[in-house]
Amino acid sequence: MANAASQSDQPQPPPEQVLRGIEGVAAARKRGPAPVHLWNPPFCGDIDMRIAGDGTWFYNGSPIGRLPLVQLFASILRRDEDRYVLVTPVERVGIKVDDAPFLAVELIIGRANGAPSLTFRTNVEDFVTVDGDHPLRFENGASEGLKPYVLVRGGLWALVKRALFYDLAALGETRPWQGEDWFGIVSNEIFFPMTKAAALEGL
Repeated sequence: MANAASQSDQPQPPPEQVLRGIEGVAAARKRGPAPVHLWNPPFCGDIDMRIAGDGTWFYNGSPIGRLPLVQLFASILRRDEDRYVLVTPVERVGIKVDDAPFLAVELIIGRANGAPSLTFRTNVEDFVTVDGDHPLRFENGASEGLKPYVLVRGGLWALVKRALFYDLAALGETRPWQGEDWFGIVSNEIFFPMTKAAALEGL
């Protein structure tokens, strides 16, 4: 008798069918993320979905080319302790994220009460204004120097596109912070330290 085909040889469902309950989420969702923090369905294992470092979503190794579908998945994304999950009211599955789940692709410079106010647009068309609830953070990358991130929501960060990093740096200023002079970014009257002022020559 011939061996049964392996599971990997079986036809895979399209990405919009990999989660039970996603149809209801899609029908109910107007604009913005679903209330995933209120849902506690059982964990059903990992699926072959990955968010690459450039913000591209992959399913079974192929990029998901439909922005509305990516936006739907992004709206049910949640950070649970040591993993990223997609959540519906009836199911929770793990996915892989190479760096940050979102990418900040546009910087909008405005003013609020006479002070700078910075807003980022992400690759899934979310708009995030940098403030106390949506801070900037800066980390040292393996080879690309400092990498800026902005908090979108609930432990989900957006990596700021490299081209925008230089726009941010042009807006920076030096202020005292924790007893030393630091170079950083101001938005909505909050200072977000980037690097010690003495280390600017190394950027």
